[in-house]
Amino acid sequence: MIVVTGGAGFIGSALVNGLNNKGVKNIWIVDQVDHPEKQKNLNPLTFDQLISQDNFLNKILGKKLPGCDAILHMGACSLTTETNEAYLNENNFEYTRYLANYCLEKNIRFIYASSAATYGSGENGYSDDESRLKLLKPLNLYGSSKQKFDLWAQNKGILKSMVGLKYFNIYGPNEYHKQDMQSMVRKGFFQVRDEGRLRLFKSYMSEYSHGGQQRDFLYIKDAVAMTLFFLEEKNAGGIFNVGSGQARNWNDLAKAIFSAMGRKINIEYIEMPEEIKNQYQYHTCSDTKKIRNIGYINPVMSLEEGIEDYVKNYLLHERHLGSFEE
Repeated sequence: MIVVTGGAGFIGSALVNGLNNKGVKNIWIVDQVDHPEKQKNLNPLTFDQLISQDNFLNKILGKKLPGCDAILHMGACSLTTETNEAYLNENNFEYTRYLANYCLEKNIRFIYASSAATYGSGENGYSDDESRLKLLKPLNLYGSSKQKFDLWAQNKGILKSMVGLKYFNIYGPNEYHKQDMQSMVRKGFFQVRDEGRLRLFKSYMSEYSHGGQQRDFLYIKDAVAMTLFFLEEKNAGGIFNVGSGQARNWNDLAKAIFSAMGRKINIEYIEMPEEIKNQYQYHTCSDTKKIRNIGYINPVMSLEEGIEDYVKNYLLHERHLGSFEE
């Protein structure tokens, strides 16, 4: 039996779909269906049980969880603008700590979502070498809450007994419930469809042109493949980046959306909100040597390939993962 926390959400539901594609059906999903799109994420999936976060924690604390092979812990508050530090501490640190301790005690594979937000502005690079963890300076409370658990596990000497995955800019189907936290691919799709234009933030650094700010974009199907790799590679432990290993700019992303939709390029550059100017990342790029060195050899889709699949097979038809023959 495999548990997927946050299993009605974006990456979580995509992981359940990936497990189903591998013939795994004995799955517990830990989540709450608090948005109609989350229910649509679940509808095509096969699983045994949907349980709330609190009820699942009670089973962990009471040691009443039936035989379990792995916990994929994707559930967390992922709002990068969240300002309630106590809430983030409870949901992103304490909850993860309870699950990690239980998995270690019961010899259960524990794979959890850390975050590329822990790298902050990138001034100390994007290496997933655990010896550099203490150098990282997240720019927001969300990133700090993820960093807090990584450091706790390292200080306890247990980080190598689990897997922490630092997801970069993941986009793709099943993110539809995320509102402001949806990827720019989905937001841009609707802008182009409804207005014939796509809006990007202006740059306030001379090194970057408007729309020239860079991100490491990774399609959800590649993120799933990288994550499930660690169910098979049971001897691997520690922190690993989950990204493409390439930095692409927002202009490239916009052009790929226009191309996939068969529309003429029309980009408008707008002012960046004042409240995010000091927290804005101008460049991210994952160092993927570590995951490659332990045996993950699959190529990842290019930004253009991923956007074309997302737009043509999902967004244009309002589909979810698993809702048609993929």
